[in-house]
This record gives sequence, C-alpha cells and structure tokens, in this order.
Amino acid sequence: MEIQELLEHQSITPSERADLQYELGKLLSVEKENEAALASYEKAIEIIPESARYWKGSGIALKKLERYAEAINCYDRAIEINPDYHNAWFGRGNVLNQLGRYEEAIASYDRALEIKPDYHNAWYGRGNALNQLRRHEEAIASYDQAIEIKADDYYSWNGRGNALGNLGRYEEEIASYDKALEIADDYYSWNGRGNALGNLGRYEEEIASYDKALEIADDYYSWNRKGNLLLNLGRYGEAIASLDKAIEIKPDDHYAYYNKACCYALQGDAELAIKNLQQAVNLGGQEYLEKAKTDSNFDKIRSNQQFQALLQGQTD
Repeated sequence: MEIQELLEHQSITPSERADLQYELGKLLSVEKENEAALASYEKAIEIIPESARYWKGSGIALKKLERYAEAINCYDRAIEINPDYHNAWFGRGNVLNQLGRYEEAIASYDRALEIKPDYHNAWYGRGNALNQLRRHEEAIASYDQAIEIKADDYYSWNGRGNALGNLGRYEEEIASYDKALEIADDYYSWNGRGNALGNLGRYEEEIASYDKALEIADDYYSWNRKGNLLLNLGRYGEAIASLDKAIEIKPDDHYAYYNKACCYALQGDAELAIKNLQQAVNLGGQEYLEKAKTDSNFDKIRSNQQFQALLQGQTD
C-alpha cells in the first residue's frame, strides 16, 4: 500500500502519521518535488514538533529551494533537540558552504566528525570549504580521510584533483581525476583532467579530454576551452567550429566572439574578424577594442581601413 493511501486511514496513530509524512517527504525530495517535500515535512513537525529528523528533513528541502536562512534555522532546531545528531551538523555545514561562510561550515563539519569520525561525506564537505579558503593542503588531507573511509568516493577524488591543481601539482591532479573516472565517467573530471594536461603542455591529450567531456554533456565550458586551445595551436577552422558551439549554448559569450575575431584575423579575413569583434564589443564593452589595439592576432588586418575605423570610431 502506498504512503498516501496509508495516510488516509483514520486508524493510524499520530506518531505513525508523522512518520509517514516524513517518508513521503523523502520520496518527494528524490523526485525533486521540493515544495511538496517541504510541506510534507512540515505536516510531520505539526504532529511531533520535537523530532530532530523532521526538522532535518525540512532543512534539506529548504536548501534545495535556496531558502538558506530558513534551512539553517531548521538544522539549528534539530541540533537543539538532539545535539549529537551528526546528519544535522553535516546539513548545516552544507548550507553554510553554499553561503560562502566557510569557517562556520568547517566548524559544523568538525562537530559532525566528533560525533561520527567515519562520516566520509563530512570529510568531503570539509575539504570543499578548505579548498574555497585556499587551504589546499588541509583540503587534500580531508579528501584523503574521506577516501580512506570510502575508497570509491568519486566526489572526494574529484575534489582532491581540484585542490592539487590549485597547488600546481598537475601530475598528481591527473592521477586523482583518473581515479575519479574509474568510479564514474563524469563530465567534471574530464574537464579538470583537460585543464591539468594543458598546464603541462600536453595539448593533444587536453583536447581528447575535452572531447570525452563533450560526449557526456554538450556544455559551454568544454567547447570554449577547446576553442581557445585550438586557436593557440593555430587550428583556426576547428577553433571557430568549437567557439560557434560555445556561442550556441551561451549566445552572449563576448569572449568567444573576440576569439573568433582573432581566428578570422589570423586567416586574413578582415570582414568576419571585424564583424565578430564588433559583436564582442556589443556584448562585452569597450575593453575589447582596447585589447585589439595591441593584440598581435590582428596584425594581418591592422592596416584595413574598416578595422581602423572600428577602433577609432568606438573609442572617440
């Protein structure tokens, strides 16, 4: 019998009704029906206001709805009822992380870990907060703790890669992303791996990583990175095709238009270079004209009268 049917039975006790509302809230949350989930958790709280897990459920729903201050209040209420509720401390840390209150987030994760030292999710969240604070060595140590507890923790391997990249330890960064990719063939890891390979000057492998990312998700970031790289490698036709894909996804991407202008200028196509530079200016402002004045990518068309008119006409 489904939960909704059970709730219609008059014979169930208030405690059973509250638990059913809580379970319904969890199911609705999985279905991403967050408003309905919140309403169900609130009905559970109306019946039994002193249940920490019902307040925690409301906190989760409110975070998903981006109602962060209310979410923290719910987690605080759960913790007031049960100070040793590690899941509530963890959820509170996640909301604080989302708000950029990283020191407070770390304090909440630390409290969760005092209660449950093998809670790998809290080690992962703590690593993220430390990474945001640029305390990258400490972040890696937190991710390592998570991985020690759960060796197939994709998110911690991925976060570890990001922290290693921030420290310029690119070979280790790639190794971490490779471990993440053994667990899950994920867009973010392929992108991170591509960035690391680029930092090592391994450009063909970098392109291959972006291509793997694009097999998973037709995303602006990978097309844009790939286009920029192909421009720098002198493969202008391929670069334009990639940048066009980025613009399809993000039509106001002035940076991609500027790079397209560079590609056309390097090919000696003044008309298309000017057209794309004008679009970059329209979307991104005068800074692109200032940049074009000294950018060697435009040297082939620098004497073109229309190009000079664009530079002068827009900056007078």
